[in-house]
Formats: sequence, C-alpha cells, structure tokens
Amino acid sequence: MRLMPLFLAATVHAATAQANESAYTDRNLDACKTLAKEEEGESITMKCAGYKKVPVYFKEGDLRQSQTYGPIGKDWLDGAFETFGPFNHTNAKIEWRLDGGGAPFATIVRWFVADPETTDDTNTRYGQVLVVSTVATPDNPASCVVGYVDALENKDANALARQIADGEAAGFICGKDEPRWQGKRGKLAGEPMRNLPETAQ
Repeated sequence: MRLMPLFLAATVHAATAQANESAYTDRNLDACKTLAKEEEGESITMKCAGYKKVPVYFKEGDLRQSQTYGPIGKDWLDGAFETFGPFNHTNAKIEWRLDGGGAPFATIVRWFVADPETTDDTNTRYGQVLVVSTVATPDNPASCVVGYVDALENKDANALARQIADGEAAGFICGKDEPRWQGKRGKLAGEPMRNLPETAQ
C-alpha cells in the first residue's frame, strides 16, 4: 500500500517533465542583420536573434510585416510572406513553445492590424491577433502560420493560441495544410494574406 503513492508521484513527475513549456524572447530590430533591402519598395528582410541558436527572420513591405522561425530554406526566405491585408505590425515579444526536450516547435506572436475604416495620421484603431507559427528544422526547413486567435474577442486568447501550437504545429505541413481561426473572431481581426514559395504549392 505504501508503494502506490510513490508510484503515482513518479508518474506525475514524469508527465510534468514531458509537458510543453513556454520561453520568451524580445526581437530587437536594431540588432538584426539586414539580408536584403529595396529602397523604392521600402521592403526589407532581416535575420534576428531568437531562442538560443534558433533565428527569427523578419520581413516588412508596404507597411505589412511577416516573420518565420528557425533554419528556413532559401525558397522560404525569399518567397514566404504571411501577414494581413490591412496595414499591420508585430509585437517584439515572441513566445516559444518548447517540447519535453526543450526544443522549440512553435511560436506565438501578437499582430496589431489596422482598421482601414479608421486609419489616418492621428486616429488609428487596431485589432490584435495572436499568430501561431511553426519553427523550421534542418530536416524540415519551412516555417509557416498554423492558426490565429483574435486577442480582443477571446479572454483566454493566450491559452487558445497554446492549444493550437501544442495540438497542431508539430504535424502541420506548410503549403498543404491551411491555418485556422480558434475561438471568436471579431471585425477588427483583419483578413490574413498568405504568399508561399512555389515549391510549397
């Protein structure tokens, strides 16, 4: 009878040790390396520090931003741009979802999406969307969006985003699987805009 509590404790400890966890980093554009820049189109591609040795690739063009993560291939670096139709920008903080071994497999980043009906120089209203993305690996050098959560419409937005990350990111196939919305979606969430490399079609 005394062995049962010890057995249960060991089982709980093992389950806890394998549970997914979060780590957080702050992207600093001033410290990023510029990989490509077009003055006329005001577009830029940068490589930034991420989680440990896992990089963040940041893109901006036409007042819209996109991010991918991990050792992505050249086709994804050059051809991928997932963002929103309205003007937008990303939060600097990145939540990394880590598996039981401590390896990042997904990210969660807050996007601020401008409302076209109220956008002007002095009064811009923004929607907020948590974007869940995969993290590329040497064996799978693609990083793409898995899903979206409207952060203004869902009180448990962070928990919903983690559900998408933990439940779908590992098996998500970029270019084949379609990202989905989780929870309620309001009118300020904006419409996603996805451009993927030809190799993913």
